[in-house]
Amino acid sequence: MNDSVPVTMLPTPAPRRTIGRLLRLVPTVVALAALVGVVCTGQDGGWTVPKSSALFSVGAQPSDDWCKEHGVPDSTCVECKPNLLPRPPRTGWNEEFGVHDCPFSDPGVAQTTTPASVTPADLGRARRALAFAPRAPNGKKCKLHERRVQLASSEVVARLGIGIELVGTSAVVEGVTAPGEIGYDPTRLARLSARLPGVVRRVERQVGDRVKAGDILALVEAAEVGRAKSEFQQAIASVELKTQTLAQKKSLEGDTVTGREVREAEADLEGSRVRRLLAEQALANLGLPLRADDVKGLDPAELAAKLRFLDIPDPLRYELAKETASANFLPVRAQFDGEVVARSAAPGQAADPTKPLFVIADTTRVWLTLRVRFEDADHVKAKQPVRFRAADGSADGTVTWVSPAADERTRAVPVRVELPNPDGRLRAGTFGTGFITLRAEKDAVVVPTDAVHWEGCCNVVFIADRGFDRADGFAVFHVRKVRPGAKDVTPAGVPITEVIAGVLPGERVAVTNSGVLRSELLRNNLGAG
Repeated sequence: MNDSVPVTMLPTPAPRRTIGRLLRLVPTVVALAALVGVVCTGQDGGWTVPKSSALFSVGAQPSDDWCKEHGVPDSTCVECKPNLLPRPPRTGWNEEFGVHDCPFSDPGVAQTTTPASVTPADLGRARRALAFAPRAPNGKKCKLHERRVQLASSEVVARLGIGIELVGTSAVVEGVTAPGEIGYDPTRLARLSARLPGVVRRVERQVGDRVKAGDILALVEAAEVGRAKSEFQQAIASVELKTQTLAQKKSLEGDTVTGREVREAEADLEGSRVRRLLAEQALANLGLPLRADDVKGLDPAELAAKLRFLDIPDPLRYELAKETASANFLPVRAQFDGEVVARSAAPGQAADPTKPLFVIADTTRVWLTLRVRFEDADHVKAKQPVRFRAADGSADGTVTWVSPAADERTRAVPVRVELPNPDGRLRAGTFGTGFITLRAEKDAVVVPTDAVHWEGCCNVVFIADRGFDRADGFAVFHVRKVRPGAKDVTPAGVPITEVIAGVLPGERVAVTNSGVLRSELLRNNLGAG
């Protein structure tokens, strides 16, 4: 028996709880009071947030040689002393390309170490890029292009980790990505069945076997084959008999044979020839082509032997001769080179002309059906290159057909692509992703994507002054408006952006940590410092 007495917890009096809460708030109140005091002291003393250029200035500067407004030595401040570094020429707003001070209007704007030039090919590339698709516009009233960002020295630039790269050219592509499914080419897919009802006697090919056009896949025994061969034999014999009869009557015409009898014999011969022609056609319809001229001069026994295993090659003919005396075999043949991808034929099985015994496919070429978004379909045209990637391989092909109608459920537009598949790696029924190249430029002007900044009304880059590396140069970056185009990735995996207009090859652009320059630009815009 448990003799312990349960303990009852009594509630803490209300006044005591209130005092405890107030004591816990004391540290917070003290910290807030200290922070308010610091802020008030800073305002009374004229404290400001220092610029990054000031934070990373090199060495101690004389108090009378420091530009507080721009955070650089007063003696080298190009904003306070414009004559130290005259501004590039102003060309105004270029309506065609949508940028201010466009190098296309005056190549002298470009900050290159040697005089820059613009070729008709450069203008053509830019115009093609603008005509291809709508591009992000720049604000016509924006004045950012008039700004420059100066740091104290090139050493400050290095300490801030600002990387500078040369503007160059590269191949870029714009395209559409869409999911797709691989299927057999319907024009190279055959579902083979017996031409006549019968019974499958032999199966010569299995699933996975490669076949050539004309190869025998199976033999079907059909009574109708024997009937067609018999009618052909009868037609041959009838023509020969009627030919002999006509010759005899012509030789006796005028003596014991009248002219009417000769004409009747000629008509009989012509009728026999028609029946022979029909018998030839009946064999051809069964895939057993044989003409009367091919058996001319054969006696009935030789003709019967030829018809017994008609259109069956010798090795198989010898085997059949040992196994059976039947002459009613109908071969099922491959219609083209390919692979047996399905088989339902089995010895002793009834052959129905409406049901396929084999399915043959040419697997060296497949069809890819892409489901392109309705919004992108207008750009897709025949003969555009396509790159397809799937788990079991990849291949390059071209667009062969764009559907005139969208899918009722998904609103996607089917696009057909023919893909080579010589090694058979692409399997029917598998899925993957296709990239349709809509536009390709071999020598587009490109910069690393990190170099381009959207400022709310325009896209800008920071261009290093042409004298940046000279001993007498200045660590100045010119703010340049640009018109970005396609985005791509270099073989090394670096994202790049096409610059349709705004910079020229040979200029140098701030890339790594270029956000520091953007921060300086925003500080100046807000009047901080």
